[in-house]
Amino acid sequence: MATAFSSINVVQHARCDNFSVASRKPSSAFLGSTYSIRLSPSASRSASVSAAVNRKASSVSAVSEVVKEKKQKSVSSGSNLLITKEEGLEVYEDMVLGRVFEDMCAQMYYRGKMFGFVHLYNGQEAVSTGFIKLLKKEDCVVSTYRDHVHALSKGVPAREVMSELFGKTTGCCRGQGGSMHMFSKEHNLIGGFAFIGEGIPIATGAAFTSKYRREVLKEADCDHVTVAFFGDGTCNNGQFYECLNMAALWKLPIVFVVENNLWAIGMSHLRSTSDPEIWKKGPAFGMPGVHVDGMDVLKVREVAKEAIGRARRGEGPTLVECETYRFRGHSLADPDELRDPDEKARYAARDPIAALKKYMFENNLVKEAELKAIDKKIDELVEDAVEFADESPQPSRSQLLENVFADPKGFGIGPDGRYRCEDPKFTEGTAHV
Repeated sequence: MATAFSSINVVQHARCDNFSVASRKPSSAFLGSTYSIRLSPSASRSASVSAAVNRKASSVSAVSEVVKEKKQKSVSSGSNLLITKEEGLEVYEDMVLGRVFEDMCAQMYYRGKMFGFVHLYNGQEAVSTGFIKLLKKEDCVVSTYRDHVHALSKGVPAREVMSELFGKTTGCCRGQGGSMHMFSKEHNLIGGFAFIGEGIPIATGAAFTSKYRREVLKEADCDHVTVAFFGDGTCNNGQFYECLNMAALWKLPIVFVVENNLWAIGMSHLRSTSDPEIWKKGPAFGMPGVHVDGMDVLKVREVAKEAIGRARRGEGPTLVECETYRFRGHSLADPDELRDPDEKARYAARDPIAALKKYMFENNLVKEAELKAIDKKIDELVEDAVEFADESPQPSRSQLLENVFADPKGFGIGPDGRYRCEDPKFTEGTAHV
């Protein structure tokens, strides 16, 4: 089946003298997609190399080419729009929800309602919305410690996310997960993970489960896809490479999404990796590698549609580098003094929500009153979530050891069936909870 990726230059591992590198030609104002690599004539003369290329061909694309093909199809069908009015309103509402929710989190953190590290997502909404709103409920999402907005995009109610941040029993993890560990079985949010790269093997396992159910258990309707989100700092860790290899080897239905916000805590991406073009690591493992402007939700959606579609059709994994930017510090405890003010101002001027509004207005998709109604709805929703979380009860002491051990009848529960931490003698001499 022809795809948007199939028309792009092929990159394949073979002898070095079988490759030629075209001149460096930037495809965008971003770092990625600057090289075009194609097979030289000598490669085509080698039957064995050609056979290997045909067996394991993987393609690399800049988003401009994917969107260009989309536009060509739209023109031929009588439309040059990348999104319908209904889709635009859904996307706008989800992005505004993420932004307003995170702004409220900052207020609550500084008022002492939240504790520990809280990492906000402001500026990166186009990535979460662009991918997750194209998924089915049965599809899985694996996040990082910057996970609040991923949870909201996947459908976890704002009340449950805010309550989890407040450490209350009404939270999606009953207050035991907190900011960095959002989880919802109902919504197939497999979790936020505090350690760098920790979620990628989990996501790979979830994708393997989908393939196993379909091919071994013969569940023909199981076409579930997993999307794994992680940052640029993760891409120098071993788990990233191991899982790319597994996913390509087993042709797993997974999309690896790099949220490259250019900074790994306080380390510039350009200083921490030998080749800053992360998307190029995909073809090295036999999968497409795509670079996309992560500040443009419409471009992200076009790439996401293709990558998710490939996975759902059984065509294997894709590595997508979304080059974006966070508008706040690494966490709310970060004074954010390392980044150049001019750099921050430059990206602030490319706000993904403002860009979407501009596109919809220019194409007469919506009226200003419709967007203002959404803004008002979201403000009320987030305020309600705060009130709900504030009024919700704290977890009881007996909940302390729940979900800590695989066997609940082991350490956590005594012979009488009660949690041992309820027994005053059990905690004698220990720190008070």
